[in-house]
Amino acid sequence: MSRSATQQAVAAARDSTAPLPFRKVLIANRGEIAVRIIRACKDAGLASVAVYAAPDLDALHVTMADEAYALEGQSAAESYLSIEKILKRAADSGADAIHPGYGFLAENAGFARAVIDAGLTWIGPPPAAIDALGDKVAARHIAATVGAPLAPGTDGPVSGADEVAAFAAGHGLPVAIKAAFGGGGRGLKVVHEAGQIAEMYESAVREAVAAFGRGECFVERYLERPRHVETQCLADQHGEVVVVSTRDCSLQRRHQKLVEEAPAPFLTDAQQARLYEASKAILHEAGYAGAGTCEFLVGQDGTVSFLEVNTRLQVEHPVSEEVSGLDLVREMFRIADGQRLGFGDPQVRGHSIEFRVNAEDAGRNFLPAPGTITRWRAPSGPGVRVDAGYTAGMTVPQAFDSLLAKLIVTGATRVQALERSRRALAEFDVGGMPTVLPFHRAVVRDEAFTSEPFSVHTRWIETEFGTQIPPYAPEADPAAGDGAGPGAGGGGERERIVVEVGGKRLEVVLPAGLGAAAGAGGGRAGAGHAERPGSRQRSGRSRAAAGAGGDEQVEDADRARHRRASRRLRSPRSGRGSTSAASGFSRKTAHHQG
Repeated sequence: MSRSATQQAVAAARDSTAPLPFRKVLIANRGEIAVRIIRACKDAGLASVAVYAAPDLDALHVTMADEAYALEGQSAAESYLSIEKILKRAADSGADAIHPGYGFLAENAGFARAVIDAGLTWIGPPPAAIDALGDKVAARHIAATVGAPLAPGTDGPVSGADEVAAFAAGHGLPVAIKAAFGGGGRGLKVVHEAGQIAEMYESAVREAVAAFGRGECFVERYLERPRHVETQCLADQHGEVVVVSTRDCSLQRRHQKLVEEAPAPFLTDAQQARLYEASKAILHEAGYAGAGTCEFLVGQDGTVSFLEVNTRLQVEHPVSEEVSGLDLVREMFRIADGQRLGFGDPQVRGHSIEFRVNAEDAGRNFLPAPGTITRWRAPSGPGVRVDAGYTAGMTVPQAFDSLLAKLIVTGATRVQALERSRRALAEFDVGGMPTVLPFHRAVVRDEAFTSEPFSVHTRWIETEFGTQIPPYAPEADPAAGDGAGPGAGGGGERERIVVEVGGKRLEVVLPAGLGAAAGAGGGRAGAGHAERPGSRQRSGRSRAAAGAGGDEQVEDADRARHRRASRRLRSPRSGRGSTSAASGFSRKTAHHQG
């Protein structure tokens, strides 16, 4: 089907259906993916609800959503992984649907069941499909049942290192020891020498337990210098499955993707046909519905081998959107409503490359380095898209993923996409912390990646990338601490304070000095707390520096106005909730005129 025909079919399918039955979506996630889903909600005319851990009080997804509710807690376990807290906030906000994003609880069948049992719409695949495909051993059995290409592997989890050694003796080295209930490169160890088997097995088990709570591992033959190729798929509840595009994700470090592109270049027609057929058969057999990705390895000799299915939206989904013209998040909305896809495999047009911008020091072996962003200048121009979870003045918490943004560059051809990528990466400027931008700037000029065909593979960065990237050196940044971040008052005349009332995040703009009075009073406002606009994510100043303003002299008249403003935030029911006048603060900032 041509691109224009696909778009016409999608439009016709939407025009012939009633509005979505759900009207308010809670996003059980954070960062750039939460921002991405919030934007899709706005496009679809749906209300959005953000949830946040304590370090994310002023995060971009929190300020962009129509409403935001605190999950409390500093860690993922205490917040974004708490099913009980998320469902409570869904009830508190009146949300009638939940989108999990990726990571956290996105591939947790128990969470999906809990959402459905609560009477909410689950914007994701059926729990049974998550169970079937989330278990990597079970997924291999499904792939074998439908005749998908598979490298030799064990029929189930191994009992110990001795069984790994026996498999290696029968099939040869290298072998991959892989977590049975995980993905994303965690719990994956590649053994090249027999003497490494015991150590690598124990390491894989420990990593699997830490990441997924279960340590079972299986073993399969490892393809040398393989490419990582995958298919972005959509499946509806009526048995229809389409492949939106292929992608290549071979540029990885420690099995974590850094650069992805669509369509996957330099495949033969036979290889592409095999990928499409196997992907559709696997998802159909599993009873899948929603957005999902089937991952494969392609060996140097052209061998294609099924790897796993990710039962969620992928980080790299934008490149498939760019070459297909589809909005995958809104397609997930339609599928969750039970609508038919109404179109076949789109004909891709052009070429798109995504660069993950992580807070990592590429000169120190991609060492994570969270901190405060003092400068943020994103690129623009023809073919450039930036999906970001942060902006200037915000802090990247150490407790969560280091992904700041994704730069997606599209051109009519791969050559043009690379040309535009060099320009966009040169424009992208982030200050205050190291990022992987220096690596990206180097790789788009490396012949191993730019040649046709390229010669990169999943371990190319670790074994063959020759460009020396110097370690990050902290800069003397004049923008640091100048209060120019989000929420800074203009000319010192006004300031924004953030309060939590009954767990709901509200923003109030007050005359300058009144926020200082709130800080001097113990930082309490209603049932929550107040923060100066220069603190935390807003400008990068420390909490202590922001709190120092509470010692400043405030005139009696200003103090009286602050007391009146505080009284207006109290609820007649509890003395601490929001009044009817404050109930609209979640949709827009409330301006108190003093």
